[in-house]
Amino acid sequence: MKQMGRKHRHYYRIVAIDARQPRDGKVIEELGSYDPSVKNKEERVKLIPSRIKYWQSVGALPSEHVAALLKKFMAREEEREAAANAGAHAGTQAGAGTTPA
Repeated sequence: MKQMGRKHRHYYRIVAIDARQPRDGKVIEELGSYDPSVKNKEERVKLIPSRIKYWQSVGALPSEHVAALLKKFMAREEEREAAANAGAHAGTQAGAGTTPA
């Protein structure tokens, strides 16, 4: 988790980063975000499940805090991503049969 924000208003980005880099150092890829100050607990965490799964498949290990967030929110985010992909896919299928004028 890369700490962002300002004093008394922290915000975190969930990132893929080389273990030798400092906490807020150069990242490889951003995988989501966590904003603990958001009132609605369901909206605090945003993840990109497909990229998180990729990084875990090539050996990336989440920190303790990120592992807890993944355990709690990953299923919900996978459902959102699947719904978004299905909606985008349906939109491209509807326009696939038309020819440009």
